[in-house]
Amino acid sequence: MVLIMLWETAVADEAGVASPDDRARLTAWVRGRVQGVGFRWWVRSHALALGLAGWAENLADGRVKVVAQGTREACEQLLEQLGGDDTPGHVAQVTHRWDEAADGVVGFAER
Repeated sequence: MVLIMLWETAVADEAGVASPDDRARLTAWVRGRVQGVGFRWWVRSHALALGLAGWAENLADGRVKVVAQGTREACEQLLEQLGGDDTPGHVAQVTHRWDEAADGVVGFAER
């Protein structure tokens, strides 16, 4: 039984399918000059390249909220990129939290 479970995990890993234990949901709030500069489009592009699903939306207080889910590693990469130097506009601060991935989230939208 253990060998079957290990084989199924290896097959899932080779196919690029994350096991339920490896999936995560990142919610990040990005503060700075991040509205009206193509920031949500930039987030969408990077998230899709990492195989993430979710959305980026402008908030009334000037921040951008990013919700992304997929593998924990891909979410961590996106989080690192959100605070990087090559983002559009100017990022002053990124705060975030981690949750379990939710079902039914597909694609990546700009809201």
